[in-house]
Amino acid sequence: MRTVLITAFAPFGGEQINPSWEAVRQLDERMIGGCKVVAKELPCAFGDALTALYVEMEALQPELVIAVGQAGGRADITVERVGININDARIADNNGNQPIDEPIVPGGPAAYFATLPIKAIVGGIREAGIPASVSQTAGTYVCNHVMYGLLHRLAQQGDNARGGFIHIPYLPEQAVNHPGAPSMAAQTVILALEMAITIALRTEQDLRLSGGATH
Repeated sequence: MRTVLITAFAPFGGEQINPSWEAVRQLDERMIGGCKVVAKELPCAFGDALTALYVEMEALQPELVIAVGQAGGRADITVERVGININDARIADNNGNQPIDEPIVPGGPAAYFATLPIKAIVGGIREAGIPASVSQTAGTYVCNHVMYGLLHRLAQQGDNARGGFIHIPYLPEQAVNHPGAPSMAAQTVILALEMAITIALRTEQDLRLSGGATH
């Protein structure tokens, strides 16, 4: 059976929940675009997150992999363009590790571009009335660690599987503890992720639309 692997993270940074898992787990075993969706939670920890991801990729041989993570402070669904080969943690991960200026893959390329149709995904989500944009940075924490590691593994495999990363805002129940921070309801996030999967499965050539940034 054709499969899509979608991952999320455990809570981190003092949060009691992670909105990525709260949304992603609702997609487990759904049929979307003729594929079975498999949702897996990754530890928010350098190294361990990629180990867990690679186990699932090996077992499932998915044709599409989308990793999802929390971006507290962002107001919309942000589809990441690029993962860079650096770990530079502002805070320790859930294992207490805080790598600084360390490569994810020693000797690996400086960066990988997502192989998802990122602009088509953003455009489709916006058409549904959900705020979305292309993001030029996945940070240098565990989210970027997973994005780069995912794309590196796909490049090594050399098959037609595609992958990338999507950041989502806080849920309202988190934002109440962060005055002024934007949030997005879980059902809205779930709909956006369903659309991202559908669009990625049916779109071979990305749209040529402006998605850049001035700063």
